Amino acid sequence: MNKSGFSFWWPMIMAMTIFSGSVEFVAVSMLKGAFHPLQSFVIALLICARHLFYGISMLDRFKGMGWKKFPLIYGMCDETFSINYTAKIPEGIDKGWFMHWVTVLDYSYWVTGATMGAVFGDFLHFNSRGLDFVMTAMFVTIFIENWMKEHDHRASIIGILISVASLLIFGPDSFVVPAMTLMLVCFMSLRSKLEIKETTINKEEVHA
Repeated sequence: MNKSGFSFWWPMIMAMTIFSGSVEFVAVSMLKGAFHPLQSFVIALLICARHLFYGISMLDRFKGMGWKKFPLIYGMCDETFSINYTAKIPEGIDKGWFMHWVTVLDYSYWVTGATMGAVFGDFLHFNSRGLDFVMTAMFVTIFIENWMKEHDHRASIIGILISVASLLIFGPDSFVVPAMTLMLVCFMSLRSKLEIKETTINKEEVHA
């Protein structure tokens, strides 16, 4: 943003309202060109389509949260989801307040980091090679941890099969959106069956 001629408060406001790094990068070119609201909406929706899966995964965890549910939904990003979804909250700690403060802290780090980057970015120089792999590594870690905790692997296996099939059909540059669309339809249609299976397994363990 700085190199494109924007003042520091632009990335600060963008970090407060967009809360998606990928969209923020794309927004730079959008702001420099003619404004197309519908095109901007579609691009942002496609880039952030993975948030649909975040929302579905957190439906049960956000139940009964009251007013906290709204900041939790608004502030859910990759990092916040990974922590709130996988964290083992100790007994005696309120789950709602735990997830709320994780969200608030992540949000404050996001806005503060974007603002400091815009103000001091010209003075800091470092080799960022390989940094883009951080997100990939995080998602792999989330998947492995979830695989180790879940009793029924059917959902994970379905996700893998759909991803591989989409990769073979659409190629490495175009498979993400079709794969996520197919997984969304598949998981929504099978959700009740998968939940019944998981509940049955948990009851059997309790009785055992």
